[in-house]
Amino acid sequence: MGMVALFLLLAPLLVLINKAAWLVFSAYCLNPIGIQKMMAKQGVSGPRPSFLTGNLQHIATLLAKTTSSDMVEITHDIVPRLLPHYLSWSEKYGERFLFWYGNEGRLCLTDANLIKDFLSSKHAHVTGRSWLQLQGSKHLIGRGLIMANGDDWFQQRRIIAPMFMGFKIKAFMGYVVESTKSMLRSIHDVAGDGTECEVEIGAYMTKLTGDVISRAGFGSSYEKGTRIFQLLQKLQYLTAQSSRHLWFPGARFFPSKFHREIKTVKEEMKSILMETIKKRIEGLEIGRICSSDSDFLGTILRETQEDPKKKMTLELIMDECKTIYFAGHESSAMLVTWTVMLLATNPAWQHKARKEVGEIFKGESAVTADHLSKLNLLNMIINESLRLYPPVAMLPRMAFQDIKLGDSLHIPKGLSVWIPVLAIHHSKEIWGDDADEFNPERWSGKSPAQIGNFLPFAGGPRNCLGQAFAVMEAKIILSMLIAQFSFKISDKYRHAPINVLTLRPKHGVPIILTPIK
Repeated sequence: MGMVALFLLLAPLLVLINKAAWLVFSAYCLNPIGIQKMMAKQGVSGPRPSFLTGNLQHIATLLAKTTSSDMVEITHDIVPRLLPHYLSWSEKYGERFLFWYGNEGRLCLTDANLIKDFLSSKHAHVTGRSWLQLQGSKHLIGRGLIMANGDDWFQQRRIIAPMFMGFKIKAFMGYVVESTKSMLRSIHDVAGDGTECEVEIGAYMTKLTGDVISRAGFGSSYEKGTRIFQLLQKLQYLTAQSSRHLWFPGARFFPSKFHREIKTVKEEMKSILMETIKKRIEGLEIGRICSSDSDFLGTILRETQEDPKKKMTLELIMDECKTIYFAGHESSAMLVTWTVMLLATNPAWQHKARKEVGEIFKGESAVTADHLSKLNLLNMIINESLRLYPPVAMLPRMAFQDIKLGDSLHIPKGLSVWIPVLAIHHSKEIWGDDADEFNPERWSGKSPAQIGNFLPFAGGPRNCLGQAFAVMEAKIILSMLIAQFSFKISDKYRHAPINVLTLRPKHGVPIILTPIK
């Protein structure tokens, strides 16, 4: 009887162990072998993967070598520094190759027509974020729009897309102008009596874009949102560290100092966001009209309350808030910071931009949508900045079912397509011999929509909804900055681009500013 009782007790455990073993065997052996065979039949090969880690160790070794020191000079030839594995493998296996990120196969794709097909609406519901991506970002932005897949993505996009319509974006211009004025006053205070001063412009732009997204997103100020930004920055670092071991089966369940810190930070952020959201819900329920009802949070709450089909849980609303805070703040700050660096090192283009701003604004202090639409040269400069330093260096998307691209490329279920945006943006075959040089003139008479190889905000229906907002924000900030200051790069500047979710300058961007009287 004792043995029977023991067997009955252990049987469920043995079933679970067998099931877990089968899942691991399938994920790390059967599925990868099947994918490799199918791609080999199509003439696609790649570096030999190691068990569990895939090609991660090779990638880490190459990156450690190329990013261990700062660049010797200010050059925009940054692909060898940030994507050394792409250069190594594309030279050996061709532009289309297969590599492994743990147990996740990734097919490198650089063909413009195939990328357009892959990112098109016909594949939007059957491609998306992989398990590794979801696990790597769940603590930072959860399952908000950026990380949603399938019907969840479609539902969330229906709710959030109206916030970024043209008339909505114009309504937020005032926030950008007021926040920029505040930043410029603080720089004038540092400059004192009109002499030149040195500032790390990246820090100013981070605070500025944080203030803008706080006002436009939540009807508050940067000061009120300061703690949220601090927590997001901490989470960004912690999640980057903890996700390094996701390739190991069950790693997310292992206790570690990163997991403990993540839990503490998330609880504090949840408390802050929950309080903000509940106050706004209470206001809507009692019919209180607030000036911030038209901000992002107010729009989400109204949409979800007025239409039963658009209901969201509080957890998901918090994830959308974190997504708006992080994406709207981080990418905009980096866009403006890199553009200032480029203008600081290219005085001729800075002078041209200042002249254009002077001719269009004609001394007027008010910034209007009509002004922005006429800033053609500044728009060219921003496009060139996004080409050389795109917010995201690579774009991986997984196929959730077998799909066909073009006439003959078959993508099996479970394979991710890896689009090396940075490498495409710096390709001499696409952009010419001056691909690594700052040349806004290449955009003369052209719009990003006309160039299929320009992907700073991805493409297709899953592109970045906030791209028009980010460009509008950049135009206002840059036009107001160059109207009041001339600037040059500081001798202290060390050129060292790094990729930590977004492409950023490792040591910031110190510049020398001189007020224009």
